[in-house]
Amino acid sequence: MTHPQRLRLALPLLIAAPHLLWPARAQAQDKWPSAPVRMVVPFPPGGSSDMLGRLIAEKVGALLKANIFVENKPGGTTQIGSEFVANAAPDGNTLLLASATSFTALPNLRKLNYGIDSFEIAGGVADYIAVMAVRKTLPVKTVREFIEHAKQNPGKLSFGSAGEASAGHIYGLTLARDTGIQVLHVPFRGSAAAVNALVAGDIDFIIDGAITPMVKADRVQPLAVLYRKRHPELPNVPTLKEAGFEITSTRGSGWGVLAPKGTPAPIMARLSDAVHQVLDQQDVKDALARANSVASWQAPDEYRRSLEADRKLYAELLPAIGIRGN
Repeated sequence: MTHPQRLRLALPLLIAAPHLLWPARAQAQDKWPSAPVRMVVPFPPGGSSDMLGRLIAEKVGALLKANIFVENKPGGTTQIGSEFVANAAPDGNTLLLASATSFTALPNLRKLNYGIDSFEIAGGVADYIAVMAVRKTLPVKTVREFIEHAKQNPGKLSFGSAGEASAGHIYGLTLARDTGIQVLHVPFRGSAAAVNALVAGDIDFIIDGAITPMVKADRVQPLAVLYRKRHPELPNVPTLKEAGFEITSTRGSGWGVLAPKGTPAPIMARLSDAVHQVLDQQDVKDALARANSVASWQAPDEYRRSLEADRKLYAELLPAIGIRGN
């Protein structure tokens, strides 16, 4: 058989091949999720993000009748886990519990191999509630007393955070700038380690929602909540504004659920709908409060706009508080 003859015989098959694959692809999408789904949390176990990730994975998994499990991939202030998901197969079997930090603070500090356009967005899920607390032995009970004590001891008070450019780091330096105090930053590998350091008295204060259980256990002294309203789990702790202070802050995009770019639209639609339904459940709202967050559904386009607005704010704020890129 000559080459032209073979080509004529093969051509109809080549033309038909994509069409033959379409039913298989559609069938795979219809069956999703038919395999275990991994939700990557770009923080170590034990912090607010980890608690939130496990809750969302459990509840969305139950709604979709799927096995969604959490895999912690900390490092690089969320960069390692976020980049891992950006490079994963777009089949719906790898998701990211995205921290706003990945797309707001980090792009202003270093060159990243991913961006929000590297992902499909299911939606924004929760706002973050930060809590300011000090070690028990620090002689202050209010934010005003803390500021006065810090001014009397410039550069001597230290605060811990989940890492460089984390929310706690940015909050701490912004508070220092806006109130005229000098403090030292001690970065840890995740919120849990910073919380342990405060309880042990190794640092003086923290601004992190993960400290909430220690506040309830009376292991640390709470001063204020950095959110628009009081923490549901700490009704007696005033907001920073109620305490008489305000600092520059983002809208608080918090967390979202993302998938790799190219994940089929039918899968994203099912995922988005499931996440939205879960956030309307009262037991989920209550559990989110225990994870130091507030259920706050944002449709994909709204979440994208919120991240972009916060990224622009950070472009001005970070250099102003002394956080600069590599």
